[in-house]
Amino acid sequence: MEAIKLSTVLAQLDEKLKPDGNPNTFSIKFVKKNGELVFYNRCVSTGLNLNLKSNAMRGVRLVDREFNPLDHHTPVYIWSIIEFNGNPVILK
Repeated sequence: MEAIKLSTVLAQLDEKLKPDGNPNTFSIKFVKKNGELVFYNRCVSTGLNLNLKSNAMRGVRLVDREFNPLDHHTPVYIWSIIEFNGNPVILK
């Protein structure tokens, strides 16, 4: 696995749609505030009712193959992302 920069991850999270018009899906692994390790196999980037960029957060939502939501919106602290699309995330 090749490491991916956090700035690249954030740029990919900001892309909501693929060129064909379908939502941009990805897998992500992160650590919650309580220390729980979370892995979402297929999710999409979403917005929340707060300024995510100034709070260093991004919103994600778990979806199925037809892009139907499976869970609620989850805020993710960007510094807690440890894996994106199967690649480890680095800060450099």
